[in-house]
Amino acid sequence: MSGTLYGVGVGPGAPDLLTLRADRLIRSARVVAYPAPDTGPSLARQIAADAIPKDAIEIPMIVPMRTERFPAQDVYSNAASEISGHLTVGTDVVVLCEGDPFFFGSFMYLFARLADSHPVEIVPGVSSLGACAAAIRWPLVARNDVMSVIPATLPDDALRTGIHGADAVALMKVGRHLPRVRALIETMGLTQHSGYIARATLSNEVACSLSDAPDTAPYFSMILISKGEDPWLSQHPPFSA
Repeated sequence: MSGTLYGVGVGPGAPDLLTLRADRLIRSARVVAYPAPDTGPSLARQIAADAIPKDAIEIPMIVPMRTERFPAQDVYSNAASEISGHLTVGTDVVVLCEGDPFFFGSFMYLFARLADSHPVEIVPGVSSLGACAAAIRWPLVARNDVMSVIPATLPDDALRTGIHGADAVALMKVGRHLPRVRALIETMGLTQHSGYIARATLSNEVACSLSDAPDTAPYFSMILISKGEDPWLSQHPPFSA
């Protein structure tokens, strides 16, 4: 009679982008786990704070937010062991996931450790990709466009190849890589087709053309590139937020 592990997407930041299912599960949770940095609050918990029961057991998974933080497998192994203890005695556990659990989500590491021994349900959430497109007020893709999602952490040659081979591109995890990636996009002649978004849906959201982007970027930032040939899109200036 194992409890169920719920991987619950809480969306990109705004609490009112929680789905009805996510809100219901969080409000009824007896155990809530979530990722957290070693300094500062957990964004996932902040998003869901109003829905977390006051008497719920909380399991913060502390992951150092530094370049040398990987591999961080011990963090997930220890968290999986603690979560498994609750599941084994029949208690459901809700794991809060920024954005969507299976879109660059750390929940996948818990899933890999626990899915073979306990029931698991995935609750999709609003991803940062959709949130950033909405913030910049520009369609991601149209008609037969091919889109690529590329980590900005890749080396320049890999980024150039990925950008060149797609009609639309989402560059994730921009953060400290912004100067390098912006310079690369400039050499490819795509600056005017590129938009910059940081902290989408939050009160301090930034959404602008890449040329107007600040010199530094937070971890939760993205660059969208549109090269499609749709007639409507071609008649409107891209990323005119």
